[in-house]
Amino acid sequence: MAENEEKNTDETMEDTVDTTVDETMEAEAEQESTENSVPEDDAETCDSKEAEAAEGAKEGKGIFKKKEKKDKRDEQIAELNDKVLRQMAEFENFRKRTEKEKAQMFEIGAKSIVEKLLPVIDNFERGLATVSEEEKNGAFAQGIEKIYKQLITELADAGVTPIEAVGQEFNPDFHNAVMHIEDENFGENIVAEEFQKGYMYKDSVVRHSMVKVAN
Repeated sequence: MAENEEKNTDETMEDTVDTTVDETMEAEAEQESTENSVPEDDAETCDSKEAEAAEGAKEGKGIFKKKEKKDKRDEQIAELNDKVLRQMAEFENFRKRTEKEKAQMFEIGAKSIVEKLLPVIDNFERGLATVSEEEKNGAFAQGIEKIYKQLITELADAGVTPIEAVGQEFNPDFHNAVMHIEDENFGENIVAEEFQKGYMYKDSVVRHSMVKVAN
């Protein structure tokens, strides 16, 4: 009997130890499973982030497409702006060229009229040069002189001026030498006498002075 009771006691202890070991192993296994597993909330958060990332990628592609279209519009605007600027520059050049041509045409016409008036001025000067000292005080001579001065004044206001000659150095751009003399009273290449007065219209010569050059 004692042996049977002792045997039963040993079996009971062994069963208790086995149960404890099994429970311990189950607890450790459950803990490992808990640590390795991802909570449902965390899983949902990860899925949400992945969805947002995918949506952001799609939106990013859409942004790039819009930017690409905007760049094309900018290029078209820049091209049109360049064309407008070029046309404006061409029009400005055309306007300046037209104004220059008009001015040249007007100058040519004015020079032509002045050239026709110069013989009239020459005749006035020749006529006044033949008037004696006694006749200068007469009404006729004074009237002719006033008309001559008025004509010269009007031509000067229009841009017609006489070319200086006597005492000036000979310049083929303004003077036409028809005679040459040796005279110690004048320097080298100096205009000694003027036979016919020359005139300029603004910056261009209408008629060269006909002169005699010394030395």
